[in-house]
Amino acid sequence: MQTFSIRDLRERSGELSREAEAGRLSLITKRGAPILVALPFTDAVLGKGVQLAMAEYLFKEGILSLGKAAKVAGMPYVLFTEHLSRAGIPVVDYPPEELEDELRVASL
Repeated sequence: MQTFSIRDLRERSGELSREAEAGRLSLITKRGAPILVALPFTDAVLGKGVQLAMAEYLFKEGILSLGKAAKVAGMPYVLFTEHLSRAGIPVVDYPPEELEDELRVASL
């Protein structure tokens, strides 16, 4: 997610537009504090709604935890987890070596 200040918008509006065309969210700040999120107008937004599309994106990019993304989506944790699974978005993302360690410990 790219961050733009209010001042940046004058000189970097093309970059903001390219981020949106690529389907990426952008954060707009004023004096270093976030004031809005620029959400690309995509099929996902049309089909799922703003909250769910944004929650999926923020979770998938590792910006929000599963619990916080569920809150953004306005869904209970379990339902959001099930939704992500149906959408093909991994809910647990262990590096291979960490997963091997976990499996080894579990088999003891």
